[in-house]
Amino acid sequence: MKTRFPRGPSRASMIVACLAALLPTGGAHAEDKDQRDVLVTGTRQPRPIENPPATTATISADTIGDTINARNVEDTIKYLPSLIVRKRHIGDTQAPIATRTSGLGASARSLIYVDGALLSSLIGNNNTIASPRWGLVSPQEIERIDVLYGPFSAAYAGNSIGAVVNITTHLPDRLEGSVAAGTTIQRFEQYGTDRTLPAYQVGGTIGDRFGPLALFASIDHVTSDGQPLTYVTAATQPAGTTGGYADVNRTNMPIRVLGASGFEHQRQDRIKLKAALDITPGVRLTYVGALFLNRTDSTAESYISSAGGTTYTSAFSSGVYHADQRHWSHSLSASGSGDQFDWQVIGTLYDFDRDVQRIPTGTLPAAQNGGPGTITRLDGTGWKTIDARGMWRSDADATHTISFGAHADWFDINSNRFATTNWVDGGQGALNLQSKGKTRTAALWAQDAWKLLPAVTLTLGGRYEWWRAYDGVNFSLSPSIPIVRQPLLSAARFSPKASLAWNPDADWTVRFSFGQAYRFPTAGELYQIVTTPVAAVPNPNLKPENALSEELVIEHHDERGSIRLSFFNESIRDALISQTGPLPVVPPQVGTFVQNVDRTRARGIEFAFQRADILPRVDLSGSVTYADATTRRDAALPAAVGKFLPSVPHWKASLVATWRPTDQIALTAAGRHAGRMYGSLDNTDVIGNTFQGFASYAVVDMRASFRVTPRWSIGLGVDNVGNEKYFLFHPFPQRSFSADATYLF
Repeated sequence: MKTRFPRGPSRASMIVACLAALLPTGGAHAEDKDQRDVLVTGTRQPRPIENPPATTATISADTIGDTINARNVEDTIKYLPSLIVRKRHIGDTQAPIATRTSGLGASARSLIYVDGALLSSLIGNNNTIASPRWGLVSPQEIERIDVLYGPFSAAYAGNSIGAVVNITTHLPDRLEGSVAAGTTIQRFEQYGTDRTLPAYQVGGTIGDRFGPLALFASIDHVTSDGQPLTYVTAATQPAGTTGGYADVNRTNMPIRVLGASGFEHQRQDRIKLKAALDITPGVRLTYVGALFLNRTDSTAESYISSAGGTTYTSAFSSGVYHADQRHWSHSLSASGSGDQFDWQVIGTLYDFDRDVQRIPTGTLPAAQNGGPGTITRLDGTGWKTIDARGMWRSDADATHTISFGAHADWFDINSNRFATTNWVDGGQGALNLQSKGKTRTAALWAQDAWKLLPAVTLTLGGRYEWWRAYDGVNFSLSPSIPIVRQPLLSAARFSPKASLAWNPDADWTVRFSFGQAYRFPTAGELYQIVTTPVAAVPNPNLKPENALSEELVIEHHDERGSIRLSFFNESIRDALISQTGPLPVVPPQVGTFVQNVDRTRARGIEFAFQRADILPRVDLSGSVTYADATTRRDAALPAAVGKFLPSVPHWKASLVATWRPTDQIALTAAGRHAGRMYGSLDNTDVIGNTFQGFASYAVVDMRASFRVTPRWSIGLGVDNVGNEKYFLFHPFPQRSFSADATYLF
């Protein structure tokens, strides 16, 4: 079934944000089977081959445009069940997601794809360089997003322990285009910082179909100013200075807040081309290429002064830097479909073509304009993947639907830091830090969805993987780590999957799913050294983490939406989690390192619903998740046993309400809540609402979307209406106002 949704409001509102009145939204959590089976596209898209037996949440382009102030792609999923997106400001390049059972520092426990190309940066498992490469997608490209929960499909690697996010973008079936522009203004006040922080965005798309050839191109530019990412603190007031603020740190020890740093000014450009050629009515060849450019200048602000004026300590310098990134993404795929057999082959490449960060080592303000520093280069880092998939239906009733495939990937981290005599524009000097290494995985998988009875389907599957880590090299001048060539590691694992679904009638589904999944260590966990802001050393002898997951789902779905109740349980042996403690370096210091935690467990309940016309022209959707996620056994840190897992709260909730007084107007109010979280395994960070703490929060956003004419749309919005001031390690945005306009042609 091919359905073409109206594109006016979605294109119009997605590029920029809006104001909202209260009242209800429909479809943000569309999970009913009928909606999941609709193909939302302007032209034929290949049918999904993996046929996943998993709980799914779906959001369409039109829902995004009407109900979400979507400045960046990651904004579009922030109201979906159980997800937390750590987006610190517009244009943030470090925005991982947290899922039902995994926190914000576990980026390798989720998989994010756009049109089959991997956006998850599985070179690491953290919320810095291992964050998803969201910058390769603009909101105005999106047709729909599907989120799959849990590792229950054999088609996906063990990184699907948390969730799989599949983004489908648009292909035209006629000449079309759009131009969009918008602005967001944040007012940020905390400690001694009082700033108005603007962001501007302009972009456009154009596409057409020429017989069997469809072409689509987009370009997008963002200029933004963000709130401080870090605060500079000390145990006591520096001698001879005045100013600063008394506070406590996350372990409830007194501190002085001396200033703020990490004020990022970013200029980003995204250029993308998508071409699809229908070789025959059933065979398509598709190429997608994207270029992401990012230039970031970060500054600092001191709250203290002395007789000579404003004073800075050496700790301010780490929050001052220049970054220059040029990343390429390419994917080439061939797909075919027939009455009984569908197939797809796709190869992808992601390349850190240029990735340079310059940081001063001198003391501000003199160091602001030059002087000694460091240059860190990630050039050459990246990954390649290739997948071949097929799906065969045994008969017209699809008594057996057998899907199968082969997969291979290669990940490469290449991080080198050099000294320089002038951090602003000086050349590279001596190498003082190096982290290099590679991983490689090959896999075969298959699964069969077998209709035992008209109302009962049993899905059985399995995935066999061969993994290897090699070419690991580490060196550090300070802390002192001599050049080390790390040992080669390898492993082979089999992951069984099973799911039994019962449909007692057309409106009800009951499904029990089981999945085992192995998540192999990333190159970053094995080989990456970090010295700032929190020192970290790699662990080249890590074992794969072994997850056993179960889910019981009861779902009701009808023409007005769905209501779902899910019971989930996850037990992980040898969980790969970063811990804080004494590092094995000279001189001795405290830092972070990844270890295999003996066993963790996360279990809970998720309730999600989506109801259209709950009142006349009023739609309502939302979710509530309770999770009991704790460490069950940890020989290396016994104090962690029984404590919360990092950044997995007991409670998460979302609620989205949209009122459509006319067909041209959508007024939305949306809320997000997460309970108290912890950043350390042993939960010693007892204070949440302070720098480096993890606080509970409740944030309300509003949006008003207006289709002025069939071609013109405008939006007004406000995020964080109540001006909630909270920390997820970093301070998060305060109240922000936005406006946008889009013209379609």
